[in-house]
Amino acid sequence: MDKIAVLIPCYNECQTIAKVVADFKRTLPEAVIYVYDNNSSDGTGDAARQAGAVVRQEYQQGKGSVIRRMFREIDAQCYIMADGDDTYPAEHAPEMVRQVLERKVDMVVGDRLSSTYFEENKRPFHNFGNSMVRRSINLLFQSSIKDIMTGYRAFSYQFVKSFPVLSKGFEIETEMSIHAIDKHMQISNVVIDYRDRPAGSQSKLNTVSDGIKVLRTIGRLFRVYKPFLFFGMMALILMLLSGGFFLPVLLHYVRTGLVPNQPTLIVCGFTAIAAIQAFFSGLILETINQKNRQDFEMQLICIQERWNTLVGAEKEETGEMVKFDEKM
Repeated sequence: MDKIAVLIPCYNECQTIAKVVADFKRTLPEAVIYVYDNNSSDGTGDAARQAGAVVRQEYQQGKGSVIRRMFREIDAQCYIMADGDDTYPAEHAPEMVRQVLERKVDMVVGDRLSSTYFEENKRPFHNFGNSMVRRSINLLFQSSIKDIMTGYRAFSYQFVKSFPVLSKGFEIETEMSIHAIDKHMQISNVVIDYRDRPAGSQSKLNTVSDGIKVLRTIGRLFRVYKPFLFFGMMALILMLLSGGFFLPVLLHYVRTGLVPNQPTLIVCGFTAIAAIQAFFSGLILETINQKNRQDFEMQLICIQERWNTLVGAEKEETGEMVKFDEKM
């Protein structure tokens, strides 16, 4: 087990990856730098290897696919995740590591939006999208994460081994944030500097298509993690529609004793039934969700036991090596 593992997912970052690896080796000399090459065609893997990184391949395209592979393969006491485009200074990594190892934080968020992001980033729609996503998630999930879309984070062993990666692309950061919020994991924010990509380096993030994917991910996870609130809102809207169209029919019946708009009455009835169905669907799913949370807590206990086993084995191995050296 590594003490600190720096995870860098890469796709065509030959221009900057060597500097990123060198910066993290200088800032965190005890860390192992892992670069996962995601089908790069510009020699990114070779440049990272020459800079001293451990290079591995992930052939399924997408940042989410790369992170899924990283989290499965690597065991470490603390994980640092950063991009290979040299937009995140490595100087902030020691503080993020300290938060995980000393304060037992599960996820440390590198907060760009509270520092230089809006000045450095030259893409206005990215700025607007980041702010909108942050406000949406903090409102829907009652959280206080300062930067939802940042690719600079630190994780504990428990977070990495309990996080089910479902997203394939850039929406993975949103999924991480919501998972940590829903599972009541300890989250902290560390303000970091942000610098825009150097000239000639191209962003792989498409503002429109990836933005839509992120919004769809927020809606999907809101339905999954907050089913009673999601379906309760749906039930309320349907019931208000039903009541709004039913009220004129009722008032006409009170005045005349007649129901001339029978189709409207029928539609109101079916809409009210749909509202009741939505309400009880949310109630049932909320009960299932509560059971899933209980199962997750038991899963954390199993992960902690595996952690203790790995750390204990490492200490025993280190102790035996020290004894052997003393004999020599």
